Amino acid sequence: MFSKILIANRGEIACRVIRTARRLGIKTVAVYSDADRNALHVEMADEAVHIGAAPSAQSYLLIDRIVDACKKTGAQAVHPGYGFLSEKREFQEALAAAGIAFIGPDAHAIQAMGDKIESKKLAKAAGVSTVPGYLGVIADDSEAVTIARDIGYPVMIKASAGGGGKGMRVAWNDEEAREGFRSAQNEARSSFADDRVFVEKYIQQPRHIEIQVLADGQGTALYLGERECSIQRRHQKVIEEAPSPFLDAATRKAMGEQAVALARAVDYKSAGTVEFIVDAERNFYFLEMNTRLQVEHPVTELVTGLDLVELMIRVAAGEKLTLKQEDIHLHGWAIESRVYAEDPFRNFLPSTGRLTHYRPPSEDPHVRVDTGVYEGGEISMYYDPMIAKLCSWGSTRDAAIARMREALDQYYIRGVSHNIPFLASLMANQRFVDGRLTTNFIAEEYPTGFHASDLPPDDPAILIAVAAVIHRCLNDRDIQISGKMPGNKVRVRDDWVVVMDGAQHPVHVRPTDGSPQRIGYTVDFEGRHHVVWSDWTLGQPLFRGTVNGAHVCVQVDRVGVGYRLSHSGSQALVKVLTPNAARLDALMPVKAPPDMSKFLLSPMPGLLVSVAVTEGQEVKAGEVLAVVEAMKMENILRAAQDGTVSKVHATPGSSLAVDQKILEFA
Repeated sequence: MFSKILIANRGEIACRVIRTARRLGIKTVAVYSDADRNALHVEMADEAVHIGAAPSAQSYLLIDRIVDACKKTGAQAVHPGYGFLSEKREFQEALAAAGIAFIGPDAHAIQAMGDKIESKKLAKAAGVSTVPGYLGVIADDSEAVTIARDIGYPVMIKASAGGGGKGMRVAWNDEEAREGFRSAQNEARSSFADDRVFVEKYIQQPRHIEIQVLADGQGTALYLGERECSIQRRHQKVIEEAPSPFLDAATRKAMGEQAVALARAVDYKSAGTVEFIVDAERNFYFLEMNTRLQVEHPVTELVTGLDLVELMIRVAAGEKLTLKQEDIHLHGWAIESRVYAEDPFRNFLPSTGRLTHYRPPSEDPHVRVDTGVYEGGEISMYYDPMIAKLCSWGSTRDAAIARMREALDQYYIRGVSHNIPFLASLMANQRFVDGRLTTNFIAEEYPTGFHASDLPPDDPAILIAVAAVIHRCLNDRDIQISGKMPGNKVRVRDDWVVVMDGAQHPVHVRPTDGSPQRIGYTVDFEGRHHVVWSDWTLGQPLFRGTVNGAHVCVQVDRVGVGYRLSHSGSQALVKVLTPNAARLDALMPVKAPPDMSKFLLSPMPGLLVSVAVTEGQEVKAGEVLAVVEAMKMENILRAAQDGTVSKVHATPGSSLAVDQKILEFA
């Protein structure tokens, strides 16, 4: 076994590997860029080595610097995590040349499976079902259109070296094929330094289901069940679960055996994932093989009881797997939600900045949080905006969903926008609960984007009762202030008005005797009694307790004279006023926001790649106006309606802030 390993990665996956290494008694070395000098993985590791500037191309993607870091620290092996150099054949070869073990497959397997075109040819030769398509390299957009017509629309245009949703477009006609080819090629060039793309048939109503494989290179190759990864946005996974609610035992076995056959065909060693597209009739087709640990590996660990990182390390150290296929059993159900720093109400635009408050849910056998951030840390513009992977386990799928909903309520993040409201909406969506999933789920369920109206319906009585109790507690404390004039006894009133969403709700709040917890109140509201118990104390961001016996967790923020309460993904600004103050509050005018409809604003922080119009030019609805690049993804900004450009406020190459003016219309 190794005594010291280096993790050639950052963020949550680096922290994840460090935790297993620590349990195995293996010392760890972290590498970091300028932007990650104070990152959590640097703090957790036994040693840390600086490898360059913030952009990944000047740090985490530099093979020679990571090899040098291994030599300086005496690291005997490298775990690459996912992304960055994890699927670079040259990296494995450079480590091997330096006598350093790679905790992953050998170079020939990485090369064979890393090229999507060649991997499909190999899969077909190994007897694996493949999607119809054109696997040759395409010269230009005209050839892409010709090929797309031959295959038949719709088609998927993909970067050969792609991953993470980059360099991928769906085209339904010639114009989309032409534009999709150019965008996919540009993204592939900037993200992977390889602009080759190919075209294949787009399977309609598809599910994305992948098989986890594990092989030791000494004769043993296993499949560890499947993961359902159909809930995707822009080809980026959002929710994953194990097992799939769609597969039956026969299909699971057939997919697993084909995945193992492919692994054997390339003499695979280590953990890997074979991804399939599955249609409505459970026909499955090979998509690609990821020769690394997947982001969503925790759900497989939760249902199998295996530590995939540990098994990868043991295989890399030359150990033979002692497991057999009949030893693999799936217990219960696990779900993973990817928590991102992004604004779901603004088309999921990335959000950067400092985590002013960060309190993840408490971990237990049913809840797991894989994260690489901490309170006071920063979400950088240079890397993926993932905050954490939140996982829940239950004996059934319904139990796992219920635990996920509770955990999302408890996840307290401030300082950056985050997608927890969207995740809460997904967990409450009846189609998701029923397991009727396809990769088009988000596009079909949220066709115009995500809006506050898409949030799960919440009982307003819960927030009204909690707000009334919180305010009553505040007043109960205030009357106990020391140094008061003698004889001036103050009594807290029982009658209040809760103002929420512009509506006024008179309530009567009185203490309840015999409370099993620190706080006990009865809130009378619209003729009903709501009994609230809690051990909450003033200043705590989470109000945990029960309302009429039902467990609740409400996030509490003080905002001016009121409160912002968050529950089940929704937020409400609430004021608790005296009846007279409520009467006056109803007379207060509402300040209208400024009219920005005549401007094209940058929807995210990023680089202005191009401006397609000039001053005085007339534009039509849907016409391309500008392209903004953020997180290595090109975002095309189009005209919402017909108009005339009166002024160009930003030039290509400019770094844009959120809502910065790009164009102005007459």
